Amino acid sequence: MNLERILSTIGCFLLITSIGFGQQKSTTDAKIASVFFIGEDEKNYEKLVEKYNTMLFAVCSNDMELAFDHWSVLLKDIEDYANKSNIDIKGVKLWLNIFWAKDGKIDHIVFYPKPNSKNMNYDSVKAMFKGFIATYQSPLKHTTGFSHYGSAAFPVFSRAILGPEK
Repeated sequence: MNLERILSTIGCFLLITSIGFGQQKSTTDAKIASVFFIGEDEKNYEKLVEKYNTMLFAVCSNDMELAFDHWSVLLKDIEDYANKSNIDIKGVKLWLNIFWAKDGKIDHIVFYPKPNSKNMNYDSVKAMFKGFIATYQSPLKHTTGFSHYGSAAFPVFSRAILGPEK
């Protein structure tokens, strides 16, 4: 009888402990999606903002014109990729947060359509962004990951010039 009680108590203890560790592991090991909507996963979005706390402006040596040029080139590259993917993003307007790794590759894109954006299937935009991330390489590099939160409107009309012809 005592042995049965002891084994039962040990079994309950092991069950409770394993449940606790299982819950802890699932929240700490959860992989953050590479593309998602602003507001879709606030906890992980906050983690990204904390982790990639260096701004594009700082990576561009606090040169507003250079940072704007890099942002404009990125938006033009997104537009070109969408065209190659047969996704018409003309008329799409977004709030866009890009999170770059220190080597210049994009780790995450978090976005949300603006109220005056063209109505379309934004799941196809998500899929397009996933493909874009896989192919894009920024010329910018930094000692840490970095980010930029801004507005995007397609088609891109701004003239971005990077290089000696500037």
